[in-house]
Amino acid sequence: MINQFSRTELLIGKDNIEKLHSAKVAVFGIGGVGSFVVEGLARAGIENFVLVDNDEVSLTNLNRQIIATHKTIGKTKVEVAKERILDINPNAKVEMHKEFFMPESDEIIDKSIDYVVDCVDTVTAKIEIIIRANKYNIPVISCMGTGNKLDPTKLEITDIYKTSVCPLAKVMRKELKNRNIKKLKVVYSKEEPIEIDEEIYNELVEEENKKKKIPGSISFVPSVAGLIIASQVIKDIINKKEN
Repeated sequence: MINQFSRTELLIGKDNIEKLHSAKVAVFGIGGVGSFVVEGLARAGIENFVLVDNDEVSLTNLNRQIIATHKTIGKTKVEVAKERILDINPNAKVEMHKEFFMPESDEIIDKSIDYVVDCVDTVTAKIEIIIRANKYNIPVISCMGTGNKLDPTKLEITDIYKTSVCPLAKVMRKELKNRNIKKLKVVYSKEEPIEIDEEIYNELVEEENKKKKIPGSISFVPSVAGLIIASQVIKDIINKKEN
């Protein structure tokens, strides 16, 4: 019987479609990378989501986030993402957490989750997500920096301890080593970060944000990172051995 996942079923088979329908994936950070993770997962057949993000869609999100349009500016990212998921698949179930996830946050990650995706920017939050996923032996994949990059072909999946070049990955390696976390699947870029012109930076970045070191970004790097992550999550769920 023809349905919206018929083309996918031709590729992976009915049993694997059922695996995807029953799997539950938590995505932390619904931005340039995370929004495309959600998009890829929903269109592939994932039907159970946990979405975590505190932000609202803003004007500067339009250049790279699939949930960002002029109609969604000012709306909560998790709510916009949920609406988009349900427009793609009305059978989906979406749990939303509008919060900035930190070590003191409630136990969002539990045994009901099959996969955890980390697309947040803050190292403290990334570490906590990984620790909590490891606590329940849940597979986790983490995205490293995609800002100040122009070449999506330099993105790859590897273990955190095999990364190079990426400044965020360097910090993560140190922090994970200090916590005796011996492995972490990541998507990162081998491209050297592009130097941002200070004069242009001062002109385009609002005064209150200048100390945050806001990176430059473009439509086709975070999006590709997000779809690479989605592909890895789908493959890992399909290939997971039954207990």
